[in-house]
Amino acid sequence: MHPEPHDELRVSSFRDLPAATLYDILRLRSDVFVVEQECAYPDLDGRDTEPGTRHLWFSRDREIRAYLRILDDHGMERIGRVVTARAARGAGLAGRLMEHALEIVGHRPSVLDAQSYLVKFYMRYGFEPSGPEYVEDGIPHVPMARRV
Repeated sequence: MHPEPHDELRVSSFRDLPAATLYDILRLRSDVFVVEQECAYPDLDGRDTEPGTRHLWFSRDREIRAYLRILDDHGMERIGRVVTARAARGAGLAGRLMEHALEIVGHRPSVLDAQSYLVKFYMRYGFEPSGPEYVEDGIPHVPMARRV
């Protein structure tokens, strides 16, 4: 009898990311943000490699199932690129990643740019809208902040 596969949390700096894992993370981001959402935009923005960036993801049997990154934005923590693979949606992985991200962020203020339909999701983690809705790459977004 084999144990039931489960999602394993991983946290890494860019420097410590194995090449195959990085490839799988970037493929997931591309599959969802570029292909599924039909949005051509520069996902590879140079921020993944910054020394202060932390990458968090859930994997199962080498498959990246959910991911986010935390950027050091001049004393402000910026959470972004929150993504869940289509096959893993509904399992609560994005929420679990947000909980882990906020443990890492601790008592430092943090911000994110939410796709508008996800504002209520992020409000569950203490974020509040901090500015007017805007459209980026054809998708409505709302800036949000979490003050501690």
